[in-house]
Amino acid sequence: MTVLDFLLSHHAASVVGAALTVAFAAAVLRQRRPVGSAFAWLLAIVLVPYLGIPLYLAFGGRKFRREAGRRAAVALPGAAADVLRERLVAGEEAALRERATGLEWLDDGVAAHRALLREIDGARRTIRIVTFVVGDDEAGRSILDALARRAAAGVEVRLLLDDLLRFRAPRAHLARLVAAGGRVERFMPLLHAPFRARSNLRNHRKIALFDGERAMVGGMNLADEYLGPRPRPDRWRDLSLLVSGSCVASLDAVFRSDWRFAAGELLPAPPPAPAGPPAGAPVQVVPSGPDELGDAIYDALLQAIFAARRRLWIATPYFVPDEPLVKALQLAARRRVDVRVVVPARSNHRLADLVAAPILRELEAAGVRVLRFGPPMLHAKVLLVDDGLAAIGSANFDMRSLFLDYEVALLFTGRPEAERLAAWFEATLAGAAEGMPAPGLLRGQAESWARLLAPLL
Repeated sequence: MTVLDFLLSHHAASVVGAALTVAFAAAVLRQRRPVGSAFAWLLAIVLVPYLGIPLYLAFGGRKFRREAGRRAAVALPGAAADVLRERLVAGEEAALRERATGLEWLDDGVAAHRALLREIDGARRTIRIVTFVVGDDEAGRSILDALARRAAAGVEVRLLLDDLLRFRAPRAHLARLVAAGGRVERFMPLLHAPFRARSNLRNHRKIALFDGERAMVGGMNLADEYLGPRPRPDRWRDLSLLVSGSCVASLDAVFRSDWRFAAGELLPAPPPAPAGPPAGAPVQVVPSGPDELGDAIYDALLQAIFAARRRLWIATPYFVPDEPLVKALQLAARRRVDVRVVVPARSNHRLADLVAAPILRELEAAGVRVLRFGPPMLHAKVLLVDDGLAAIGSANFDMRSLFLDYEVALLFTGRPEAERLAAWFEATLAGAAEGMPAPGLLRGQAESWARLLAPLL
């Protein structure tokens, strides 16, 4: 190779590298991201493109434009922002078209396990479940055994597991379920064609549907730390709901969309509920994820914080908000709203705790009451605003849940539901310590470095 050939080849490589850097930097800027996340990806792409660009191709995706464009086919009634504006800003109960009847609050792991097995055993036509974790433990095995029995009896059983923690599931019991006639699928397999930018996008929803008539939804996965046949002193404090009514059709639409994406199978919708006068609690099903055009749960949270007038209580296992959410909470506290944030004294993700601690101290300085629950660990994801809004679902108060993962929440606008959630909060607060301890030297250094990673968590 001549010197001229060498220079020309390196010049071409430089031109291609620069073009790729500009193209991917533009792609980052086109996506609606938290400023910190966008800045972190830009730095990686511009400063170390040979590493940053492949990482972005593997993990940097946030929205699936093609799937998002198709979501109109499963559009749900109402919009979270409209619901909040009507109920909280106008001060009137929103005229929601969805209702939740037969509402059962499952804030105890034994009761939740009993209710889940009861519904599985009572299903006559279909059982459809999407979950993040199925444990290779007493709870997970008992649930899979119950599903296998119903599949053998001719019930359509569909189980959708996110692939990130699928290794935790008992393989023999999954195989038994498939052999009995059930179908098990993985959501977003970790081993797939490279550079599709999907590995970082996980399905964190927890929905169990029975005959298209009843649904269990909330924060509980199917493992011993969440629920089980007998009490455990170390079982996490969590909350799920068992609902019936018209909202179940919307939850089923969310499942069918996820199942079609993962399995390529178009499941039939459940038969419509009989028409009649609206009964039960007004509720809105709010899904959020890469296949949605916007970020509905994030928008609902931000709107709720700004609309709060008297009380704003939040419980979450992981607290990594972006700057707009932090500022909104600070402003709420400064206008004399009773703002409380309940987090675990120590969660199962140490890095998330390190990132959250300095943010929580900032909020305390603005007048927010920070309470640390446990042990055991707090895992519920709930929001209470004034006396008329209760939100319960799978989304944590962190940037991963709000911007990357597939999540779902139930938004209630009735006073009875707000009162019931307030009672849950009061019982939880009784076991919590108030205030964030000051960090030592090493802890302070660790928190400072960990916070740099917050946009990428």
